[in-house]
Amino acid sequence: MKIYENELLYVEIEKSEIPWLKIFPLKKYKELSECDTETKVALLDAMLLIETQMIKYYHPKKVNIAMFGNYLPHLHIHVMARFEEDSYFPEPMWGKKQRDANLNLPSFKTFVYTIKKLLQKT
Repeated sequence: MKIYENELLYVEIEKSEIPWLKIFPLKKYKELSECDTETKVALLDAMLLIETQMIKYYHPKKVNIAMFGNYLPHLHIHVMARFEEDSYFPEPMWGKKQRDANLNLPSFKTFVYTIKKLLQKT
């Protein structure tokens, strides 16, 4: 589900047990190095804003940032708050499940609202 869009990028929610957002450039690039400077800066600024807010709001063990796109060669950035109590930690979310999650996290809805407001100010 798309939560934010401007002339360069958009941000989507990845349905998951953990807080997880994805950032896409509007223009379809395969690699970050192909982006024009304005798009590159916008993507990295959005990524850092989301990462900073995840740390501040959720206090995760670690924030994972990934750029894969092997199945869909459209550049996008995953930003995920990770916790020792999530189902996959310390494995990647695409890895082998380690346990049933035992998470009691603050509201994701509130977090998303904050991110939308902050992105609108940039």
